[in-house]
Amino acid sequence: MTNTNGFIRQGLDPSLEEIIFTEDWQHVVYDISALSTLYNAGMKEVITKLEILDTEFSSLYNHNPIHHIEHRLKSPLSIIEKMQKKGIESTQDMIDAITDIAGVRVVCNYIEDVYSLAETLAGQNDITLMEQRDYIKTPKDNGYRSLHLIVKVPVFLSSSTEHIFVEIQLRTIAMDMWASLEHEIRYKRHRKISDRSIAELKICSEMLHSVDNTMQNIYKHTDDTYDAFCL
Repeated sequence: MTNTNGFIRQGLDPSLEEIIFTEDWQHVVYDISALSTLYNAGMKEVITKLEILDTEFSSLYNHNPIHHIEHRLKSPLSIIEKMQKKGIESTQDMIDAITDIAGVRVVCNYIEDVYSLAETLAGQNDITLMEQRDYIKTPKDNGYRSLHLIVKVPVFLSSSTEHIFVEIQLRTIAMDMWASLEHEIRYKRHRKISDRSIAELKICSEMLHSVDNTMQNIYKHTDDTYDAFCL
């Protein structure tokens, strides 16, 4: 169910590699490497919670809302690139301001699975929902759809408890397919995408959203337990 594929990464500015080897940035690189254990633990905490929910829903409702889970940690280079863009120089400011160092992508079967999982996960006592951005009900201009949550989760260490930001993206199989192919077309072809192609990509997004709704309705009409799951 869980894949480690690093999501899809864009290229970094080549000059960034020169920046991080300056003396001023060496301590930041060291701190980021040390913090990776915490972010990895926070990410695993979220994944475990999601897998438990998926198993419980299967037992209660004979329905697995999760198709698969992907996860990634931003590399030190990617983090420093973002720090540069935001004008951040200290590690503490990075911890407070950059909320997507640990990322979990949850690919669900149906749209209602996305919202049911998000609500249940955010309602757990040790999860703090910091931000929610709903790009399903209000898609981005290019047609991108997904539900984004920024949460804080506790990581229990031998002598302390740290609360770590984790970004969670929840989307359907159709939304994930569109996002993957759109990224391939837009960023991997090394040439400018035409206005016509941009418009066609948005039409494809709308068509897939219609398919999502239709497939969900078909499933609901053939499985009475699904209505109980969505309550």
